[in-house]
Amino acid sequence: MDELFEPLRAGKLELPNRLVMSPMTRSRAAAGGLVTASTAEYYAQRAAAGLIVTEGTQPSARGQGYVATPGLHSDEQVEAWRAVTDAVHAEGGRIFAQLMHAGRVGHPVLYPDGGLPVAPSPIATGGKIFTPDGMLDHPVPREMTADDIAQAVQEFADAARNASEAGFDGVELHGANGYLINQFLADGSNRRTDEYGGTAENRARFGIEAARAVAGAVGPERVGFRVSPGTTVNGVRESDTPELYSALVAGLAPLGLGYLHVMELDREQTRRIRAEWPGTLIVNPRPLPGTDAGTPEAGVEVLREGVADAVAFGRLWLANPDLPARIRAGGPYNEPDPATFFGGDHRGYTDYPVLG
Repeated sequence: MDELFEPLRAGKLELPNRLVMSPMTRSRAAAGGLVTASTAEYYAQRAAAGLIVTEGTQPSARGQGYVATPGLHSDEQVEAWRAVTDAVHAEGGRIFAQLMHAGRVGHPVLYPDGGLPVAPSPIATGGKIFTPDGMLDHPVPREMTADDIAQAVQEFADAARNASEAGFDGVELHGANGYLINQFLADGSNRRTDEYGGTAENRARFGIEAARAVAGAVGPERVGFRVSPGTTVNGVRESDTPELYSALVAGLAPLGLGYLHVMELDREQTRRIRAEWPGTLIVNPRPLPGTDAGTPEAGVEVLREGVADAVAFGRLWLANPDLPARIRAGGPYNEPDPATFFGGDHRGYTDYPVLG
């Protein structure tokens, strides 16, 4: 397991180990999209990570996709996040804010104006959203105009500046899991006939423009970009995954970003990205045979194969705030409680025990 504890440079950050905490939605924000003292405690408990990437954080009101998720588009939200970054830094940690525009994975009940969610094309996810009034169907979204696209790019850049003001070490653009950037990438959700649709290069354009704008706002070395090649989460479908991600990587590589973050479904696809990506590559490794989630052994495998520079885990960090110590000790590992993943109080959030 020694490979997991070697230092690594990502952008301008010096990471003390190669264990990254993945972004995980926890739906515990207060009214107005404000993080709380419990949020600060939760992330500070996990400051031993080489890098923490926060839960998806909406760059605008229209970017929200779930109940009780935080934002980075108001002064109050910036001030609330500053308490979180201060707490993590006090424990010696490093933390990036994940900027996530949910696109069509949203609902009018989330927005102050009650309007429709936006997306590259007017195609619904086919899924539902949880609300206090029960499960509601995702509506058919409004197709984004050229002005809408420009506005969304600007919102990402503005949110990145807000993140910097809030004390974050950088930001990660969420281009995975069926959210807005991924909706543009996937031909199943993007049926546009303008310069943002059709070819793989055109469908990659929005994500590349967003990354370029964010890099210009806070510096490219402080920007990461997350992808999930081949995913079908939130109803997205890609018919040309290898060509699509080659086009995306070709557009992102010249920007000099701090890292690319791959949620792995297929090792061959990860190898293709590794061959084409010149910078730091973080991988959420696919589960090993006989397991249903990422494990330290899966992380060691991708490092030894040379297809990743660092490894990201979700549930392991959720349930084990002292994960590096547990890996060094060979376990045991706390089991995560799915009943407390989303919403609730401190239970299943800040009360997982540490060794000793």
